[in-house]
Amino acid sequence: MTDQGFSTADIDTGRPHPARMYDYYLGGRDNYEVDREAAQHVVDLFPDIVPMARGNRAFMHRAVRFLAQRGVRQFIDIGTGIPTAPNTHQIAQEVAPDARVAYVDNDPIVATYAGAHLLGAGGTGFFLGDVRDPGSILGHPTLGELIDFDRPVGLMLVAVLHFVRDDEDPAGLVAAYRDALPRGSHLILSHTTGDFHELDGDAGEARDVYRDRQATATLTLRSHAQVLDFFDGFALVEPGLVQPPLWHPDEPVPSDEELAHIGFYGGVGVKR
Repeated sequence: MTDQGFSTADIDTGRPHPARMYDYYLGGRDNYEVDREAAQHVVDLFPDIVPMARGNRAFMHRAVRFLAQRGVRQFIDIGTGIPTAPNTHQIAQEVAPDARVAYVDNDPIVATYAGAHLLGAGGTGFFLGDVRDPGSILGHPTLGELIDFDRPVGLMLVAVLHFVRDDEDPAGLVAAYRDALPRGSHLILSHTTGDFHELDGDAGEARDVYRDRQATATLTLRSHAQVLDFFDGFALVEPGLVQPPLWHPDEPVPSDEELAHIGFYGGVGVKR
């Protein structure tokens, strides 16, 4: 099932979009020239963006599998981005074929690919929505058809909150979603940080690409303590809020030198 309230005319191809830029970092092809130019400019200034994006994606895979192996059978993936296999439902349904996933994104181009990449299996749905509007997402009929709020839910806010400004109250937004979830639900969250990089020079200029007046989103880097605040009301699963490659790794742990290039935090919490 998918929300039909969009058309290709809604797609803004005149400005770079972070979802399509992220697709470029992952090696995808679902992006436009304007996105490739902006993304490549970021890569040229800040090559670490590529291992950061790919490490974050691998974290998402492991976290979804972790929840599915522990009995979670329904997921809300907000800010899902351009579909890049394996997607959330493919990971979850490998473990539990009856797992259900509601995908949400605010970019119409994601919707154009949803039918081919996200909705080919049962138990999936997509609709357009903005993380900044919890009421419209939580009250959407597609969500109501897929998600039973009397049972534990896996809420996914993966690489999305750094596009929410401080004055838009990201902690309050997370709390609104948290309060709608039953006990035993989980939050999968990742976020960029400047804790491992100097924010001046090329790294700062790369960040400013997202703040340019021609971009569709700003990028706000946050510290470990600031990201940790988003888990208020959740008990963090070990090993806590860490750089993505350190969260339940299924490959050799990177060296300290390699980790210095991963300016991201990721964690999973369970609602108390």
